[in-house]
Amino acid sequence: MEMFHLRYFVAVAENLSFSKAARQLHMATSPLSQRIRDLERDLGSALFERDSHHVRLTSTGAALLPIAKDVLGRFDDIPWRLREATSPRRAIVYVGIPPGLHSSLRDRLRSFEQRCAAECDLKRWPGGSDDLLIGVQRGELAMALVHLPVHAEGIEVFEVMREPLGAVLPAAEFGSRTSVSLHELVDHTYVSPAPRMLPSYYDEVEARLRAAGIHRRMTLNTGDYGSTSEFVANGSAFSISMLDPASGMQKHRVESTVVLPFADFDPALATGLIWRRDRAETHSDLLRLIDEAKLALAA
Repeated sequence: MEMFHLRYFVAVAENLSFSKAARQLHMATSPLSQRIRDLERDLGSALFERDSHHVRLTSTGAALLPIAKDVLGRFDDIPWRLREATSPRRAIVYVGIPPGLHSSLRDRLRSFEQRCAAECDLKRWPGGSDDLLIGVQRGELAMALVHLPVHAEGIEVFEVMREPLGAVLPAAEFGSRTSVSLHELVDHTYVSPAPRMLPSYYDEVEARLRAAGIHRRMTLNTGDYGSTSEFVANGSAFSISMLDPASGMQKHRVESTVVLPFADFDPALATGLIWRRDRAETHSDLLRLIDEAKLALAA
C-alpha cells in the first residue's frame, strides 16, 4: 500500500463516483478502479459496493475514510511545516489565483498585497480551481481565490464576487441581437475547454442545457479558452463565458464572436476566498492575513 492508494481512495469516497474522482485526479477511470482493487486486496476487504448506477462505501470503507484523511493530511502538511520551521523570519505566503480573474478583483488583490507588504511577501500561484483547492488542503497555499461552489471538509469559503454568464456566439448569426434563448441553440454545438479547466458550477450549466434539449457537444483537449471562441466563430456553435467586458476572460474572445445574455436562463459564476480552518485556528498570523484579505477582496 502506497500513499497514492489512500489519495485515490479518499477521492472516490468523497465523490462516490469513479468518473468524478478520476476527473479530479486528472487520470482515466480504468487505472483508478484498478488501484482501488489493489488497495482492497492489500487490506483484505472490500471498500466499496459497486453497481452500474451507484457507488457506496462498505462498513470497512467508512471506517478507513477518516483514518486515510488524517494520514494524508499529516503527510501533506510536511512541506509547509518544514518551511515554517526553517524559513527566515520574513514569511512568504502563497495565494492561489484562478484563470480569468476579473480586473476589479485583480485591483483588490494588489490592494491586499500592499496592505501586507510590511509583514510578508505574497506570491501568486496560478491554477484551476480544483488544483488550487488541493493546494490549500495540502498546505501548499495559505489561501486561494477559486470559482465556487467548493464543498470540502475543513475548508472555509468567503464569497467575494458573482459574475453573470452569457453565450459566446458567432457574430455572423447573432451580431444584431441583444439576447438569446436556450431554445434557439438546440441545433448548435456547445463547445467547452478541457474538463479540468472548468469550475464545478459548469456541471449545473450542463444539466440546464440538456434539460433545454441542447445535446450537441464538442469538448476540447486544450486548456486554452481562446480555442473555444475560434470554433464558435466558425458558426453553428456556442460556448459560455462571462458577460462583463472587464472580465479577464474577454481577452480570449475573437472579433467574430459576440457575448449575449440569456433571455430564459440566469447563470452566474461566483468567486470566493478559501482557506483551511485548522491552520487559521492555530496560526494567528495567518488568521490576521485572512481577515485582511476578506476586507480587501470584498471591497
